[in-house]
Amino acid sequence: MRTSRTMQTACLAIIILMTGQVIAQEKHKERSPWGPHDQIGAMNYLTPETVLSASKLVTKGKVYSLGMTVDNKTPAFRHRYFQIETMQPEPRTFGENKFTYVDDQLIGWTGVGSQINGLAHYGNDNVHYNGHKVSDFLTISGVKELGLEKVPPMVARGVMLDMKAHLGKEIIPEGTVFTVADIEEVAKKQGVAIRKGDVVLFRTGWARLMGVDNKRYLAGGPGVGVEAARYLAEKGVVAIGADNWSFEAVPHEDDKLAFPVNQLLATEYGVHVLENILSDELAEDDVYEFMFVLGHAKFRGTTQMQINPVAIR
Repeated sequence: MRTSRTMQTACLAIIILMTGQVIAQEKHKERSPWGPHDQIGAMNYLTPETVLSASKLVTKGKVYSLGMTVDNKTPAFRHRYFQIETMQPEPRTFGENKFTYVDDQLIGWTGVGSQINGLAHYGNDNVHYNGHKVSDFLTISGVKELGLEKVPPMVARGVMLDMKAHLGKEIIPEGTVFTVADIEEVAKKQGVAIRKGDVVLFRTGWARLMGVDNKRYLAGGPGVGVEAARYLAEKGVVAIGADNWSFEAVPHEDDKLAFPVNQLLATEYGVHVLENILSDELAEDDVYEFMFVLGHAKFRGTTQMQINPVAIR
């Protein structure tokens, strides 16, 4: 009798465990509110109406380049490097007009300098946005799911939050965490409201270290915390960026976690992260909202891509 009850208890425990695993797997299988086949996440918030609304912010016609110039000296995360080889494949003239040409070859990683991080870049235990598993989509010649070629041009209202001015620091120290209260206070001070479909950029002063103190530049950085990231994602922003390589605070407020903000935004909300986005010129002109335009290179199967987004006021 006792053995029978023990077996019943064990069977019940197994059933509960298996049921819990199935529920967890099903929940993880489809996280996107846009359905099981969605691969662009929060970019779904962009519509013809949001584009037209953003275009109304253009009153002066001034264009700001937000991307940095990249070369073989640009400091990059860990293993990454970048260089260009320029050559004349055929160093001779063509035709009576003596036509000649010069070609370039790119060697290195797409995650150097100003960049967009796609939804195939960050995962949670090898499961990425909308339940896509690395084992299912990764190939040596590119990802089969969540590649950046699927992401449409990003034309949106841009909001720049000047955390550098808010905290009164030329370069905000590494590990500084931006909170929900910080975001709300800065937005109120600047007279802007964060809305669904926005691209939100943070100015930290960190980019000024590049080429001056590369060791410190790569050692960490300031940025949003988990609570603030969730706050922005719940508002429906399509992308969040900063003028440093990490975007989030490094070291993180919880030293047991590794890049939890990037992970959260990508896997749970489908929000794209933008890194090394220059905003000093916007701050100099007191430009806090603008039309944001980004059309990245559509290399099939990429998880990151170098970019030069522009702000238009």
